[in-house]
Amino acid sequence: MRISRCELLAAVLLALAGTSLLCSARAQDDEVLMPDQSAAKAKQLLQQSIDALGGSAFLNVRDSTCTYRYGQFDHAGEVTGYETLIDYSNTQSPFKDRHENIPKRNIIEIYNGDKGWEMDRGGVADAPPGDVASFKNDTATDIDNILRHRIHEPGMVFRYAGEDIVELKQVDLVELVDSDNRTFRIAISRGTHLPVQITVDTRDPKTQMKSAQVDYFSNYHPIDGVQTPFQIARDRNGNKVYQAFIDKCEYNTNLSDDLFTKESLEQRWSKVGNKYKGKKDKYTSKNNKDSDSNYESDTKN
Repeated sequence: MRISRCELLAAVLLALAGTSLLCSARAQDDEVLMPDQSAAKAKQLLQQSIDALGGSAFLNVRDSTCTYRYGQFDHAGEVTGYETLIDYSNTQSPFKDRHENIPKRNIIEIYNGDKGWEMDRGGVADAPPGDVASFKNDTATDIDNILRHRIHEPGMVFRYAGEDIVELKQVDLVELVDSDNRTFRIAISRGTHLPVQITVDTRDPKTQMKSAQVDYFSNYHPIDGVQTPFQIARDRNGNKVYQAFIDKCEYNTNLSDDLFTKESLEQRWSKVGNKYKGKKDKYTSKNNKDSDSNYESDTKN
């Protein structure tokens, strides 16, 4: 079949038009904003997210009390078990946190600024330095703390990082870099303006190895005017770390500072410790009796 000169010319023009449209679309996608424009757009998106989370109600949260089911994962990605916890949190500096297992409330951890204590069946003790360091890092990378406080820190760098698809949602990506050279990448839903995900990139000061921690937020519900994610999950370097499912939350209940002290743990231990001490004494007595019986048997033989 022969193609006429007019048909060939029309096909060429159509192809050229298609190429022009494709290049135009790519040019829009690849549009590079000047640093000031990028920072301004990033700040605008962050403000939209703060407004969506509750605006002044979100910003004025001083403390929270939440009950949730918490599951941890092993290195193979298998759930190692679920437990129910209650978490008391003071969101004003110095940040404080206390979580207890329920209903027994016999395993408790408290962190208060750069200090920490724990109570278990062995009694009350100082928290290991590594756990205190993890608490401080979690506080610095917490999405609520970033949006309420850290975005106003001197030297914080803001960038708009484009669009993406996260958790099957269209999102805008905002990047922040703090004075410790940590990079935060916040994915904000284009439909609801709520945070969907935050990725924190850090580098180990000794090994210089990069580490990526990703927190996911979903199933938002309004509580006291604050949009609250009832499902939170964390991955680190591609491995699942934990999942948390919130059952109940309350804000601004005026938690006492006394709740976040070592003395409060010692008071709690005075109520529950005798039970474990009695069990320990009974166990020790039984072991001593068995040892004495074995000694007598060996002597007779």
